[in-house]
Amino acid sequence: MANGTLMQYFHWYTPNDGSLWRQVAEEAQKLASDGITALWLPPAYKAASGINDVGYGVYDMYDLGEFDQKGSIRTKYGTKDEYLAAIEEAHKHNIQIYADVVFNHRGGADDTEFIKAVRVNWDNRNFSYGGDVWIEAWTDFQFAGRNGKYSDFKWNYRHFDGVDWAENLKENAIFKFIGRGKDWEGMVSDENGNYDYLMFSDIDMNHPEVRTELARWGRWIVGFTGVDGFRLDAIKHIQYSFFREWISYMKTRVKEDIFTVGEYWEYDVEKLHNYIENTDGLMSLFDAPLHHNFYKASIEGGSYDMRRILDDTLLQEQPGLAVTLVENHDTQPLQALESPVQNWFKPLAYSLILLWHEGYPCVFYPDYYGATYRDKGKDGNFYDIELKAVAELPTLLKARQIYAHGIQRSYMDHWDVVGFTREGDNQFPGSGLAVLMSNGHAGSKWMDMGHRNAGKVYIDLLGKHPAEVEVNEHGWGEFFTQGGSVSVWVEA
Repeated sequence: MANGTLMQYFHWYTPNDGSLWRQVAEEAQKLASDGITALWLPPAYKAASGINDVGYGVYDMYDLGEFDQKGSIRTKYGTKDEYLAAIEEAHKHNIQIYADVVFNHRGGADDTEFIKAVRVNWDNRNFSYGGDVWIEAWTDFQFAGRNGKYSDFKWNYRHFDGVDWAENLKENAIFKFIGRGKDWEGMVSDENGNYDYLMFSDIDMNHPEVRTELARWGRWIVGFTGVDGFRLDAIKHIQYSFFREWISYMKTRVKEDIFTVGEYWEYDVEKLHNYIENTDGLMSLFDAPLHHNFYKASIEGGSYDMRRILDDTLLQEQPGLAVTLVENHDTQPLQALESPVQNWFKPLAYSLILLWHEGYPCVFYPDYYGATYRDKGKDGNFYDIELKAVAELPTLLKARQIYAHGIQRSYMDHWDVVGFTREGDNQFPGSGLAVLMSNGHAGSKWMDMGHRNAGKVYIDLLGKHPAEVEVNEHGWGEFFTQGGSVSVWVEA
């Protein structure tokens, strides 16, 4: 697919009025017209907190808003029929759908079971304390409301290796189960000593029944809904070998061209390379280091060295597996990984990921639509947040469709003023562009557009600079940008 563009079609504070699936169907035609070719939709299955749950506290992955469980039939986003209708409508407009998959844990169990466990330290999960203890753990999942439809598999203590609540003790701690084969998985992130445990009832990926069930569910969800791929949640907490085998199964037994992107949120690019190596390069990863560079550049302003904006990123080092992004639901204000890119820099960041010749860009819902919400901050105070839509984003999406083609030449060679050109190609008549941006003062740069563009006149598609640039007989032109801004130059 030429210049595919993904959109994360939700944020943490998407209203819980059950309207999102209907919105997807209503907006599909416009999204396709704007150049969106795939949507990453939030978890579609019933979660522990019902309609108030974003979906990551997953309860029943077979309940897509069909059964009366956790206080409602629908999920936060709508009903099963609305979800299926949204996928069907998106497909009519050649938009792929990626389902959000949470395999790490289960929440909202139906009953408790007594299990022998040991407490482990929050900061070093390899260190236990207090001796063995019998705890009453929420690990019994019966799914009575579904009554065996689609799957008769029921989860119990054998399928988990830890919890963070002992009902009999009324104690919040990390409790690791004791028994044959019960230990933290080895091939996970080494944060906190071992980052297998994240939250709720932690799934034991070494249990054969678990692996069989998750393979069975993967086959079911693709066949039942027609989704085209997956966004895999919290993969740094899951045994690396599991996804190597699960994705291989999905590709060989279910859908050969299925797409997967994993959330391994880590700013050290070497850890991303290590994960890619240990999963045989079967999945793409979100380029968290690139987001972090955007965040730093936006808060440091002119003191940030723009020559380094792509340094130590997947886009620079493994672009074929890089899903590039400016923001997501975890980095938005008041969320767990809060690191919002400041508004003034977002047009620069989107110009980079949308018009660059490599990477698979992901647009964030509030940057397209805007969003408002209220929540408590880490200091205990409540804040009213307004996220404004990026005014330049629709134009940049169009530029990606129409102009961002052909050979790229990069000019990331100045502290403030950097840019690149795309020469264009015959398959896309009129294509080709020049991008120039500055995080400091206004500036200009001579850049090569290729001999094919000699004599052409270029204007700023974003309307930020009034000049007209004529490319000389050698294919070079002097392009301009305002301070703290970006200009995208296309043929007049």
